[in-house]
Formats: sequence, structure tokens, C-alpha cells
Amino acid sequence: MSNTAQPAILPISVEEYLNGEQHSTIRHEYIAGEVFAMAGASERHNRISLNLAFHLRANSRGSTCGVFISDMKVRILADDRFYYPDVLLTCADDDREPFYKTAPCLIAEVTSPTTKSIDRREKLIAYRTLPSLRDYLLIAQDKRCVEHYQRQESGHWLHQVYETNGEIALHCPPLHCLISLDELYEDVVWTAD
Repeated sequence: MSNTAQPAILPISVEEYLNGEQHSTIRHEYIAGEVFAMAGASERHNRISLNLAFHLRANSRGSTCGVFISDMKVRILADDRFYYPDVLLTCADDDREPFYKTAPCLIAEVTSPTTKSIDRREKLIAYRTLPSLRDYLLIAQDKRCVEHYQRQESGHWLHQVYETNGEIALHCPPLHCLISLDELYEDVVWTAD
């Protein structure tokens, strides 16, 4: 039996986290005082994220909306969290923090076998606390499949699954656009893994 005490993990403040991220070569997500390193992404993951960001940017040109990809954090005030979504869109005039956003209307996560359950449970629960969020997309990278969570006017969430084909309607006022699965998966190479 060992008498060696385990070192305590002391929580870090939001300010320490934000400062550390400015100087770190590795991105970290922040959950209530603890930080978690993030892994790199595959070519498929990058192509899908870029395809979505490209179409959102093309549709939002000339508007107040901003499209961000993978290096922009979203802050969840209700749970004291910071995540790095794969793609986020904000159309709020006052969402002007330079290193994170607090009022996205769309968040997309490209799922992998290691992140799928976190994206579907933990992040879905946290993201839905954002009053501004209208659309949450879970985009599979191992097959053509998109789960679309959309907040209705009533406040209830509609869940739709698109497999193989289909167009997804996104509503982030003033932006209203359609994106097809063909556009999301353009140039994605399917190989046997």
C-alpha cells in the first residue's frame, strides 16, 4: 500500500485558459476549470468542414454574419465551457470577442469514431443552452449522413437525419440558405478504412 498522495488537479480560471491558448501550439477545450487537448483531423474531416464553411461564406457575403472554421472557440456561459466547433456561424452584431464567440446561430461538428458520442451528447446538451443557436449539424466523415437539430419557433428541437441525398435548410437571420449533401461531401474520397 502506497502512502504517496496523488497531486490535486487545480482548476484554472477562464483568463488563464484564454491566455494559455494564445501561446499554446496545441488547442484545448475548457470545461469548468479543466482543459483537454484536442487531436488533429483527417483529410475527409477537413474537406467536409471547408465545404460547409465555403457555402456559408458564399451565402453570407455582404451581411453581418461571420463564418469561422476550427480555430474559433465558442463560449458556453451556462456551463463555463469553451469548445472549438468545426464550423460556426454568428450573425449577432454584438458577438465581437476576438478569440471566441458567444452567440452562434449555427454550429457544425464533423464526427469521427472517437468524437461521435461527445458531439452527440455532451456538446449537444451544452450547445442547446445557447439562446442564439438555431441549427446544430453532426456530419459523419465515414459515410454520407448528416443529423440536423433545428430549434423551432416554439423552442422545441426538431431532429432530422439525411442519408445519401437531400438539402438542409439553414435559418440564421438574416441568412437563409440550402446546402445539399452533394455540396457537403464534394471531393471527399471514400476509401476502405
